Amino acid sequence: MTAHSAQPGPPDLAALQRRLAAFAAARDWQPYHTPKNLVAALSVEASELVEIFQWLTPEESARVMADSQTAHRVRDEIADVLAYLLQLCEVLGVDPLAALAAKIDRNEERFPAPDGP
Repeated sequence: MTAHSAQPGPPDLAALQRRLAAFAAARDWQPYHTPKNLVAALSVEASELVEIFQWLTPEESARVMADSQTAHRVRDEIADVLAYLLQLCEVLGVDPLAALAAKIDRNEERFPAPDGP
């Protein structure tokens, strides 16, 4: 168990971004963490997540987390996608939560919910 995993409750997004930045800095990876490289890595990891679901039926895909080995792979690929997305946000100076909130606001205006039944 690492010191980080002993923390009570779920970590916050900013703390995870700091851990990712510290991990990369400790290995001198910053020169490689350009926006272009991070977007490419993000795409690769998203494709690896797609690969798990590629030939499943809709019903099988809904049950993917029931198999422990597949569930582990799904969690790992989701973590990889999120890690590269957070690193990209860090490099570009984008607040991912603010960006998401703004996008939801725009979508609510573009696609209003229908009035009642």
